[in-house]
Amino acid sequence: MKQTLTRLAWTFPVVWLVVSLVFLLIHLVPGDPILQMLGEGATPADVSALRHQYGLDQPLRVQYLSYWEGVAHGDLGRSIRMHNTVTDLIAARYPYTMALTLAALLLALLLALPAGILAAVWRGRWIDQALSLVSLSGLSVPAIALGPVLILVFSILLGWTPVSGANAQGNNTIDWRYLVLPSLAMGSSLAAILTRMVRTTMLEELGQDYIRTARAKGLSEMAVVCRHALPNALVPIVTVVGLQFGALLAGAIVTETIFSWPGLGRLTVSAISNRDYALVQGCLLSIGLTYVLVNLLTDLVYRWVNPRMRV
Repeated sequence: MKQTLTRLAWTFPVVWLVVSLVFLLIHLVPGDPILQMLGEGATPADVSALRHQYGLDQPLRVQYLSYWEGVAHGDLGRSIRMHNTVTDLIAARYPYTMALTLAALLLALLLALPAGILAAVWRGRWIDQALSLVSLSGLSVPAIALGPVLILVFSILLGWTPVSGANAQGNNTIDWRYLVLPSLAMGSSLAAILTRMVRTTMLEELGQDYIRTARAKGLSEMAVVCRHALPNALVPIVTVVGLQFGALLAGAIVTETIFSWPGLGRLTVSAISNRDYALVQGCLLSIGLTYVLVNLLTDLVYRWVNPRMRV
C-alpha cells in the first residue's frame, strides 16, 4: 500500500511537467502565433484584439497561472477555427482514438501471444524462422506505408472492408467493419515487437529448473507451456505493452489521417494545419495525460502480476 501511494505521489510532478511543456509549446514556436493564425493581411487592431482574447498580452507568469486555472476547471480555451470550446471538441473525438488504440492493442496481443509461444516451442524450426521473418516485416513497414496497401487490397480490390471513416450513417457510433484496417495498420508493428518479446521471455522460462521439474512429473507439454512458463513470461510483457501504448497514441495521428478516422490524431493534424494553437495545446495535453495515466496503471498492474515487486 505504501509503495502504491508513493507511485501515485510521483505522478503529480509528471503531470505538472506535461502541462508546463504543453503551455510553453506556443511560446517556443518560431514567429508570432497570432500573426500566423490571422494571416499577413491582419490589421494591428485585429492582432491586438486576438492577443487580448488569448491572454498573450499578459506577462508569462500570469499566462502560466491562468492556463493552470483553466486546466483545473476543464477549460482549455476556444478554437478560433471551429468556433467551439477545445474541451467539447476533444470530448467528441477522444472516444474514437481510444477505441482505435485499444482495438490495435487487442489485435497485437491476439497475434503476438500465439506467434511468440509457437516460435519459442519450435525454436530453430521452419515455424520459428517463418514467424521471425513476418515479425521483421512488421517492424520494417510503417503505418504510413501499410495503410494505403491495406486500403488497396482489402477495400478496393476485394471489397471486404470500407475505405475510410467510422460508420456509414455519419453519426457518433463506431462500426467494427471500419475499425479493422486502421487497427491492423496501427497494431502490426506492436504485434511484431511483442512477438519477439514473447519468444525471448518464453525461451528464458522454458530453460528454468522448475520447467524441467514439471516435465519430470509427467505433465503434458501443453500444461508445461501454458500453466507454468507462460504466466511467468508475461510479467515483462505488461511493462512493454504499457510503454508501447504511447507509441500507439502517436501512431494514431498518421493512421487516423490515412483512414479519415474522426479521432484525436486527425483533430491534431487539422489544428496544426489551421494554426489553431489552443486546440493544438488541448490535443497534446490530452495525449500526454493519457500516456501518464496508462503508465501509472501499468506500474500498478505490474506490481500485482509480479509478487516480488511488492516486497
